[in-house]
Amino acid sequence: MNTKPEYEGNELIDKLPKHLKQFIKPQNYNDYTSINQAVWRYIMRKNVAYLSTVAHSSYLDGLTKTGIGLEEIPSMYGMNRILKDIGWAAVAVDGFIPPNAFMEFQAYKVLVIASDIRQLENIEYTSAPDIVHEAAGHAPIIANPDYAEYLRRLGAIGAKAILSNYDNEMYEAVRKLSILKEAVGVDKKEIQSAQEEIERLQSQKIEPSEMAQLRNIQWWTVEYGLIGTIENPKIYGAGLLSSIGESKWCMKNDVKKIPYSVEAAKQAFDITKPQPQLYVTPDFSLLMEVLESFANTLSLRKGGASGLQKLVDSKLIGTIEINTGLQISGKFTRSIVNENNDVIYFETTGQTALAFREKELIGHGVDQHKTGFKSPIGKLKNINLPIEDMGPFDLKAYNFHDNKWLSFEFDSGITVEGLNITGIRNIQGKLMLIQLKDCTVTYMDEVLYKPEYGIFNMIIGSKIISAYAGSADENSFPNLYEPSSVVTTQPDKTEKILNLESLYTQVKELRVNKKAESTALRSIWKLIKSEYPHEWLLILEFLEICKNEPIKNEVTKYLQNLSVNNSKISSLITEGLEQIQRISSNR
Repeated sequence: MNTKPEYEGNELIDKLPKHLKQFIKPQNYNDYTSINQAVWRYIMRKNVAYLSTVAHSSYLDGLTKTGIGLEEIPSMYGMNRILKDIGWAAVAVDGFIPPNAFMEFQAYKVLVIASDIRQLENIEYTSAPDIVHEAAGHAPIIANPDYAEYLRRLGAIGAKAILSNYDNEMYEAVRKLSILKEAVGVDKKEIQSAQEEIERLQSQKIEPSEMAQLRNIQWWTVEYGLIGTIENPKIYGAGLLSSIGESKWCMKNDVKKIPYSVEAAKQAFDITKPQPQLYVTPDFSLLMEVLESFANTLSLRKGGASGLQKLVDSKLIGTIEINTGLQISGKFTRSIVNENNDVIYFETTGQTALAFREKELIGHGVDQHKTGFKSPIGKLKNINLPIEDMGPFDLKAYNFHDNKWLSFEFDSGITVEGLNITGIRNIQGKLMLIQLKDCTVTYMDEVLYKPEYGIFNMIIGSKIISAYAGSADENSFPNLYEPSSVVTTQPDKTEKILNLESLYTQVKELRVNKKAESTALRSIWKLIKSEYPHEWLLILEFLEICKNEPIKNEVTKYLQNLSVNNSKISSLITEGLEQIQRISSNR
């Protein structure tokens, strides 16, 4: 039975493949509390005031173009109505999603936005993806068409970069830590244990995978990129645009500035710490040049035994393309190579699909190949002409015709015997695959295929020209990516928290309605001092509605004393007071 999705769709979102739609969740805008709204308001006011002088010129214009305001957390529906004018869309997800899935969303020109928002205690920086980072950091810059195309192309290439099993472990560890840090009431020991797991993984000397290098490129451009000159760079990276602390820190001389190049792919990063160095690109066009140079090093464009082995090591669904254009998608578990390191045989385990030009071949989907796929590839022994290049006369001479018994040996020593039932050709008329009945395939002393296994599908082709993550046909594997078992949780709220949220709401309503009467103000102020004396953001919100009331001086002095007595929030209070002063001066 068809059920209506819980999220708001549009032309771009509706076209997403099923394996990506599984990550989309409703934004549930009403779940944002008045505290969440105050956090957004504080960050955005402060960031925009500061970023107007240090961010790329596209940033401030982009805020308007993408429907992101300073006063309230943006709704996904409202953003999408505006984003469609620049050819993009946005969806809400639950925190970090698998790296290839994240990239694939970008390839479809859809921004992935973690709709949760950081807790007040993490207002300056959070390692968890949140709506401040995603909406206020990423969205504005895509209003620049050159950057938007870079982001799309990065996604298209990144979606096919091969992960290692180590990458999967790191992804799960980082996701778990980010969720724990933003959860309420979590035992500090649990957070420490999650942090130690990341440190354990980071301490391992692992050769960086294709995805690890691609994520480095993403990190040093999309997340932490600077643009302009080394002497006078501007910010365009979302991690910097959305972080109160790092947007200032990055401009200091302590942070080394490096001309951007493909070498950035080798520079690892630590998501839990400020970055000791940043890369500066002179313009967005260089980003595309570097990306293309890097893409030329990937198995996507090189194929071969190395690419296949990377897929085997990843233990995830991937695809190889043969020189005839045939594409095989599944979990590759074995390869045999010859003395020249050429692949002569491969196997998948579990569901497998065959495709040509990204379209699944009829009768060769996962339902047909449920338990795996195996085949030799290469040239025939003592015959220089590859099978795929044989003309009608050659094929007839070697019995490559329906209902003919085949018996031949590959250069590799693999032998095949069986009744040729039929074949499949590509659009040039060349054989891509033949089906054999009563087939036996042997290599040295090993029987690779027996007649009792059923019909044998043998690949025709001599080499692997491409190997990449994911499926050739986007519809072959509806569950291509497995969602993490670690999910965000919404804790039960205590009465004290509920009362605090109520106070924030009262203050907001007085500000919006502009009816801050003296009696109401004194009542609220008395309650704040007695029940929530250290709620600095609430007091700042309250101060803003005091106007010329006599209570204004008392609240200001109270905040100043709070600042002096607590170094952790001193700069936040000072900057909040400056915000209010700027707003008052502009009225």
